[in-house]
Order: sequence, then C-alpha cells, then structure tokens
Amino acid sequence: MSVGTELYRKTLLTVAGNKAVESLSLKYGKKLAGKFIAGSTLEEALEEIRTLNSKGIMATLDHLGEGITHLNEAALYRDEYVRLVEGIAHSGADSNVSLKPTQMGLALDPEAGYQNIRTVASKAKRHDLFVRIDMEDSPFTQATLDLVRRLHAEGLDNTGTVLQAYLHRTEEDTRDMIREGIRLRLVKGAYKEPATVAYQSTAEVMHQFKTMIRHHLDQGVYTAVASHDDHIINWTKQYAKDRDISPDAFEFQMLYGLRMSEQERLAQEGYRIRCYVPYGTMWYPYYTRRLAEKPANLWMVLKNMFR
Repeated sequence: MSVGTELYRKTLLTVAGNKAVESLSLKYGKKLAGKFIAGSTLEEALEEIRTLNSKGIMATLDHLGEGITHLNEAALYRDEYVRLVEGIAHSGADSNVSLKPTQMGLALDPEAGYQNIRTVASKAKRHDLFVRIDMEDSPFTQATLDLVRRLHAEGLDNTGTVLQAYLHRTEEDTRDMIREGIRLRLVKGAYKEPATVAYQSTAEVMHQFKTMIRHHLDQGVYTAVASHDDHIINWTKQYAKDRDISPDAFEFQMLYGLRMSEQERLAQEGYRIRCYVPYGTMWYPYYTRRLAEKPANLWMVLKNMFR
C-alpha cells in the first residue's frame, strides 16, 4: 500500500463517518453496495453460497450489523444467527459462521452479549459448524479475546477469532492464541486507528502480517490468511512450498464481490479458498470499509454509477 493509498483510506473512513454523508449513502447507495453484499435475506445468501461451492470455494456467512443501541436489537440478531446456523446445516452448504460481538450486545452489556454469542456457538456446535468471532476496532480487542477464551473454557472450541496485523499488540496476541489452541483469521486491519495502538507504516503492517503467518505455518497450526494482496498471497504460497507445507494446512480468505475470478483460480490450483459472504440490510459500515481498502474499489463503484 502506497503513502497515497494509505492517505486515501484514512480520508474515506473519516468522511464516511460524517452523518450527512451516511444519510446520502443510505438513500442512494444501496444498489452500489450490492456489489459486496450477497442479498438482503438468508435465503439469497445461501443461494450465492451454493454457487460458490460449485466452483470449489468455501464460505463464511455473516449477517450484517454492529454498534447496536438497545439489547433487544442484540436478541433479534441472536435469533437470526440461530436461523442462519440452521440454514447452513439444512442446506448442506460448505460454510462456517462469522459474527460481530457488538452486534450481540458486547458494548452495552458484556454478560448479555456473551450469553447471546454462547447461544449461537452452542447451536453451531450441535451441527459441527465453526463460528468466527470477528474483531472490531481496538476498544473491543481485549474483550473479544477474553470472550473467546471463555467460550473455549466452557467447551465451545468450535469458535475462533481474528487478529489484525496493524495493532502493536498483535504479535504477542498471536503467540498466546496459538498456545491456547484458538483458531485465527489473520488480516491487515480495516478500521481507522491512532498511532498509539496501530502501526501507520505500510511496511510495518506487512512485516507484522508475514510474522503472524510464519508463526502459524512453522508450528503446524491451521492458518487462515485473509487478504486480496497478491504480494501476501504469493509470499504465503512460496513460504509453504519452500518448507514442504501442504496446501491443506492453510486457507486464503477473500470478500464477496472482490477478486472473484482470483478466488476461482486459487480453487482450481488446489488451494483452499473461503469467501466472506455478508447479507442483510445494515450494510453501510461494512460497505465503507470495503471502499476504504483501496482506490480501485471506489473507482469500480463510480464507474457502475453511470451504467
């Protein structure tokens, strides 16, 4: 990522947080956001997953929503996730589950949020499904790690979480999670964070990302590398090849609507590839983070505005 691209990312995230911009986007941007969203309903998302599976691409299914203001909203999301788990199980889709802890009430009432997540994880375990507890911005990092540890302590080892390479704390967290047997998705990080908690230099973030991947592969821990960056993808492939690590020991993860032909190509090459498939109506925060990742995403949307 160049200095210009990093400035673009920070600027767009700042602008996207403006209430007037959000209001206009919600009014006019839904059709454009559809590029990154599999549909408004669970049924639409499951249909998209069936198509992905037919191409050798696995999925992780996410019901959009975060930053709720009332616990009754969390209960509604919990119930939808129970329905989501049942939908995956009954459809036979090759998919696991992703959810955000604030969506379940973590920021409002940590215990209530935990119990909502536990309900989903318990249902998923009965169907032999894995649940990824997504990582949000840095104020929730420790709380998220703690709740995943608690889930494991209660026997719900079908859960894991996400670590973000740009946080200063991540290398130590990576070692701790590996030691504790908690499965991770490894990402660069997509939130706007201050220099006090996150690296601002692209070179430092990339170094941290590679260090995380190396720790996993060297210790024989199943590794989920979530990136659209050719450099990271090719580096991971070469690192595994040089050390005679099987392609079954790791997977690549990409987002629905981005680099779909590359996802198919990786599957055809024999690599495990998983597509993050979101659905629902609360698309704005997710959509703006996708646009902020690189200028090409915004350019793609602007071109489609005139079609």
